[in-house]
Amino acid sequence: MKYDTYIFDLDGTLLDTLHDLAASVNYALRQYSMPEHSIDDIRRFVGNGVRLLMERAVPRGAENPQFEDVFATFRSHYMEHSLDTTRPYDGIVDTIHALKQRGCRLAVVSNKMMAATQELVAHFFPEIEVAIGEHEAAGIRKKPAPDTVFEALRQLGNVTSAVYVGDSDVDLATARNSGLPCISVLWGFRTKQFLLEHGATTFIEHPNELLSV
Repeated sequence: MKYDTYIFDLDGTLLDTLHDLAASVNYALRQYSMPEHSIDDIRRFVGNGVRLLMERAVPRGAENPQFEDVFATFRSHYMEHSLDTTRPYDGIVDTIHALKQRGCRLAVVSNKMMAATQELVAHFFPEIEVAIGEHEAAGIRKKPAPDTVFEALRQLGNVTSAVYVGDSDVDLATARNSGLPCISVLWGFRTKQFLLEHGATTFIEHPNELLSV
């Protein structure tokens, strides 16, 4: 195989989390009598961490005097409901198992909250060794900064040939900033045309294609 280590994005790459995210966003907005958003709206908002997701969802964003309260309500609700409808994309679990059987090292890096990232990875993908989420308090900046990738590689150790796998422009930038090649998946939150416009060059349409890349 060309790579011995795979660094995965989470939302839109391994897991379809869109409906649970939308439910928590709209729950928080309802509590403060703010207008709710469609699934397509939320699809456009995700990808840069939950704080920016809420800045896009709340009228006037972070300038809204109620923003911090709405954000806290979202976080609390999502931690309780992040497993309601979230599921791995078809073929992901089998592909992860096959990569592991081949001796590959596996990690997840996400702009999702650290606790939620680790809970979801442990629940759905126990074979994945390392899960790193948003944790700027510990000096780990969110993507597209390379910090989460570098921390994952540090924890994995003994990496000789790594690749980044993601579904968004943020993932493409993260891979570039980390000095890694990027494989863009076409089942996630962004279209192929969008990814092409942001510099994507390598695509897969089904998870099992990772086994032959």
